[in-house]
Amino acid sequence: MAVLDIRGDARRVVDAVKAGGVAVFPTDVGYAGAAGCEAALTRFFRAKGRGAHKRNAMLGSLAIHEDVHTLPTRANRMIRALVEDYDLPISAIGPYRTDHPLLRRLGDTALAASTEGGTLAILMNVGALEYEMATLAAAEGQPLFGSSANLTGTGTKFRAEEVQPEIRACADIVLDYGLQKYHRYRRSSTMIDFSTMEVVRIGSCYELVQDVLRRHFGVELPDDPGLEALPSGHVREAQRRYA
Repeated sequence: MAVLDIRGDARRVVDAVKAGGVAVFPTDVGYAGAAGCEAALTRFFRAKGRGAHKRNAMLGSLAIHEDVHTLPTRANRMIRALVEDYDLPISAIGPYRTDHPLLRRLGDTALAASTEGGTLAILMNVGALEYEMATLAAAEGQPLFGSSANLTGTGTKFRAEEVQPEIRACADIVLDYGLQKYHRYRRSSTMIDFSTMEVVRIGSCYELVQDVLRRHFGVELPDDPGLEALPSGHVREAQRRYA
C-alpha cells in the first residue's frame, strides 16, 4: 500500500493555485513554492524577500517544454537525453511561444517577472509529484510558476521543517514528504540556457549533466568551482549582477 497520495496531493495543489493561492511542495531538488496568477506570485515573491532581477520558473515536463519552448532540434535532443535516457533533473531555458495559452493566461506582468531576454526557464523531471502537478495543471489550462521555498540568500531547503515561517505563512497548502533526494548537493536544479549553452546555475546532478552533454553532444560545460566558492550555484549572478 502506498504511503504517499501523489495524485491526491497534486489535485489539492492545483485546486489551491486555481483559487489564487500559493503552494509549498517537495521536489527532488528541494522544497519549492508555486502559484499561477500575478497576485499570488507577488505575495510569494515578497515573502521570500526576492530581488527584482530574479525570475520565476515554469513547472513543467518534457512534453510541456517541447510545447512551450521554441528551441532547435539539437537542443531538444540534449534535453530529452538528460530527462529520458539519464533521468536527470534540469531547468531548461530557451525562447518560448508568446502565444501559448498557459503563458497568455498568466498575464503580462507575471510573465515579465518570469522571463528574461525573450527566454523562459522550465523545471522538469524533479519527482513524481511535480510531474503530476504540472501535467494536471496544464491539462486544465492553469500555469504553474514559482521558485525555491526559502528566504532569498538562505539556500535551498530539503526538509519541510526547514522552510521558514515567512514562507509557510504565505502558503495556502504545505506538503511534507520528508528529506528530498538530492539533498547532498545543497543546491536547487541545474539551469542551462539551451539556446546559447550558457550555464546559468550549477545545481543538483551538475557533474552528471556535464558528462552526458560532453560524451553525446561534444558540449564542454565549465567545471563546478565548489560550494564554498559558489554556494548558490548562480554563475550568471556571480559574473554580472543582471537587472
